[in-house]
Amino acid sequence: MPDDGLPTATVVLKPKRARPFFGRHPWVLDSAVLRVEGDPADGDVVELATHDGTFVGRGLWNSASRLRVRLYAFDATTRLDADLWRQRLEAAIALRRSLGLDDRTGACRLVNSEGDDLSGLIVDRYGEHLAVQVTALAMARRLEEICDVLQALVAPAGILLRGAERGLAKLEGLHLADRLVRGTAPAGPVFVHEHGLRFGIDLAEGQKTGFYLDQRDNRQAVARFARGRRVLDMFCYSGGFSVTCATTGGARSVLAVDSSAKATALAKANADLNGAASVTVEKADAFEKLASLAAADERFGLVILDPPKFSRSRATLDDALRAYHRINRAAVDLLEPGGILATCSCSGSVAREDFLQMLAGVAQRAGRPLQLLECRGAAADHPVSVSCLEGEYLKCVIARVA
Repeated sequence: MPDDGLPTATVVLKPKRARPFFGRHPWVLDSAVLRVEGDPADGDVVELATHDGTFVGRGLWNSASRLRVRLYAFDATTRLDADLWRQRLEAAIALRRSLGLDDRTGACRLVNSEGDDLSGLIVDRYGEHLAVQVTALAMARRLEEICDVLQALVAPAGILLRGAERGLAKLEGLHLADRLVRGTAPAGPVFVHEHGLRFGIDLAEGQKTGFYLDQRDNRQAVARFARGRRVLDMFCYSGGFSVTCATTGGARSVLAVDSSAKATALAKANADLNGAASVTVEKADAFEKLASLAAADERFGLVILDPPKFSRSRATLDDALRAYHRINRAAVDLLEPGGILATCSCSGSVAREDFLQMLAGVAQRAGRPLQLLECRGAAADHPVSVSCLEGEYLKCVIARVA
């Protein structure tokens, strides 16, 4: 593959399809492509042009993906070479430093894909280790040089590669196994500090890259409503919300539920690590547990819902909204009058408006008004480009239920 960062081919857009890319949107779908002039290999640099030959931008090609071109530059002088990747990585790391997130005892997202003009690349730092997730074939082809730059800029003890989600990997033609890329792997859990608490994180097998860093500030926000309340934390994963509500928040008790044995073991360990004796952890299916609690006429002052993705594309949006309605309706039925619902969605295809309309339907069907107290998103180390609002995936709504 050429390493000079110059285009090997030109991708020509259909008429009237260039406007989003003049607005710096980075994703060129196959449906927008009129023809390809040249024969680029997957991962090659290509030029994007309008049907009448006007330059639009430069990106990386993938014939195996519906997302044919990912754009990284919008002027004809920029090379997509090692110098550009270094500049982008330096800028991303400088942002986190300015946010006060460069404490090596903590954790943060160093690179957030499109939010840092590095589409297809995610880098999270956990203490002295980095977890890298590649979601684009072209970035996978540049993994070694990216890791060289990360090693030079961050000097981690080790860099671990985490594979992309199975569906996304298939769409991109990615075949990346989890492995150690640089340095040494941690001998066991990595322990990090977050707002005065300690959490053990499984970098080898944990969900995402190990921990839900995007919920860092939301854990604190939800905990402010926990004092003196009985709390139910559904889909608790490794106990981030549970432990924060029990300790910082001063909850009377917390029931943490997850269907994964590994997750509940982590949650129990994190509760013990922070002396959160009021946390009880239970392995159970979420929908079954919600039904059994309702059947037993249990009531809670705060219910937290942070489920996995219910939708991975707009094609499954209706099914996802029905699933969100079902769990939120069940949660509302478990809340005492004046209770607090903290409900989240990490499905990027579910827009904030869709999510709020779903909650309006829940309120109507339950016959209980919901008052929105806070509508939140991901923490600041997960920046979103205004040119690619699809990156704003996380919704966290805190509401009072009458």
